[in-house]
Order: sequence, then structure tokens, then C-alpha cells
Amino acid sequence: MRVLFMCTANSCRSILSEAMFNHLAPAGFEAVSSGSFPKGQVLPRSLSTLQQSGISTEGLSSKGNDAFEHCPPDIVITVCDKAAGESCPVYFGPALKAHWGLEDPSDAIGDEETVNAAFLATLGRIERRCRAFFELPFRSLDSEALKRELNRIATL
Repeated sequence: MRVLFMCTANSCRSILSEAMFNHLAPAGFEAVSSGSFPKGQVLPRSLSTLQQSGISTEGLSSKGNDAFEHCPPDIVITVCDKAAGESCPVYFGPALKAHWGLEDPSDAIGDEETVNAAFLATLGRIERRCRAFFELPFRSLDSEALKRELNRIATL
């Protein structure tokens, strides 16, 4: 199963989600990420937060949705409020779509400790959601039931 985490800039929340998902993923699951208006680079703080947490940053990059035109995902999860209202491109076709909104930790204002805490809190929320995702009984869920579960996970 291929999951696309989508955000506006693809530099922070979608990157953190892709990395955490792949860090926890059992065989047969893969995450990628993209942005509707990619920044073109991953925020250094996103990378340092992942490294500090023991999560690989290899291969992470900021890219647009067109990167997946010929290899569409099974599920598209938007992770920022700006992307929630955007329509996913047609080539995502039958992909199941969900919204797991996250506050942008790069908007945190304060000293180093405050900003670091915001990034770690966001990564912690992503981890809870990914763990809940992997606990789902996929074999017994039809697409409507899976959509309900994805919406439930968004509240964690």
C-alpha cells in the first residue's frame, strides 16, 4: 500500500509524516510526500528533528504532485490546513483521500527550546497516527470503513 502525505510546501509536516510512516512501516507499506506548491527544499529543522529522533532522512526531498503521476498512491493524506481544501489532481484517481491536519511547527515563535518542542510535539502526533494506522485490520475493511478509520485517526 502506498500512502502520499501532501502539504502545501512539502518541507515540514508532509516530510515528517513520510519519514515517520516509513520508519514504522511493516513490509508492503510505503509513504511518499509532495506539495501542491513545493518549496524545493526540506526545512533543516525537519531533518534535524528526524535525526534527533533516530529516523532516517535519506532520500527526503521537497517535490510536487507531478512526481507521482505515473505511480499514483492508494491513499492521499493532507496534513496541513492549506491543503485540506485543495482538490487532489485527477491522476490520483481512485485514491482514498483523508485529512490529518497538523499545526505548522515552523510557525513556532520563541527560543531554541520552544521551537524544538513544537517540532517534537508534531512528530509525536504523527507517530501516534501512524501507529494507529498500522493497527487497522486492512483485510476486513472496505473503502468506506477505511475512510471512517482514517477520519478517526485524524483526531488522535
